[in-house]
Amino acid sequence: MTEPLDLLAIMAHPDDAELLCGGALAKAAALGDRVGILDLTRGEVGSSGSGEIRAEEAVRSAKLLGLVVRRNAGLHDSGLINDDASRSIVVGLIRELRPSVIVTHWREGRHPDHRVAAQLAYDASFLSALKNYDAPGDAHRPDKVVHCLLFREDVPRPSFVVDITDHIDRKMAAVACFESQFSGKASAGEVFGAGDRPLEDQIRAQCAHHGSRIRCAYGEPFWTRETVALESLVSSRVSTF
Repeated sequence: MTEPLDLLAIMAHPDDAELLCGGALAKAAALGDRVGILDLTRGEVGSSGSGEIRAEEAVRSAKLLGLVVRRNAGLHDSGLINDDASRSIVVGLIRELRPSVIVTHWREGRHPDHRVAAQLAYDASFLSALKNYDAPGDAHRPDKVVHCLLFREDVPRPSFVVDITDHIDRKMAAVACFESQFSGKASAGEVFGAGDRPLEDQIRAQCAHHGSRIRCAYGEPFWTRETVALESLVSSRVSTF
C-alpha cells in the first residue's frame, strides 16, 4: 500500500488545478507534504489540443509542482456525470491515494464539468468511508474538502487565503506547461479576459487581489463548509489597519 497523500486536488480537466490552486499545491509540496492531482477527464473534447497532448502537458506540470502522483479517472470530458458508476471510480481512487485533504472546484461554474466535479468529489469523499460501498479498496474518509474560489465572481467571502507569494512563478510555469490551451490566450476556463491583457497578467492580477486581502503579494482563496479555527486571538497575522 502506498503512503497516504496529505493533499489531493480533484479537478475536472488537466490544467484546472494549475489555474485554481497551483500555488497552494506547490507550496504544500515545498513544505514536505505529499501532494497529488486527480484529473477526472482527459480534456479530450476541448477546442484546442487533444487528450494525448494534454496528458503530456500534465506530466510536465506535475514535475514543476512537486507532485508525488498525478492520476486520471478517464471519465467523459464535457459529459461528466455524478452517477453511481462515476462515484465508484472516484471512490476507488480516493481509497487508493488516501488523502487527508481534498481540494476541488467551487460549486458553480460556467463549464458544466466544473459544477459536477465539485459535487462528485464531495460525494465520493463521503462514500469512500463506507466499508460496504461497492468500490475497490479499503474504506477511507478524507478529513476535509476545500473549494477553490479563484476567478469566481459569485462566491462568498473566502474562509481563508493561502499566501503563494514565494510560489507564484512556479504556479505560472505550471500553467504555461499547457501550451495547447493557453498560448496566446487572454481568457480560459473560469478566467475571463480583460481586453488585450495576456492570460498570465490576468491570473497574476487575480492572485494579487486575493493576496492583498491577507496583506501579501499573491494569494489563492478557498472556502470550507466548516468554520476555520485559529489557535488563539493573537495568532492571525492579518492587520485590521
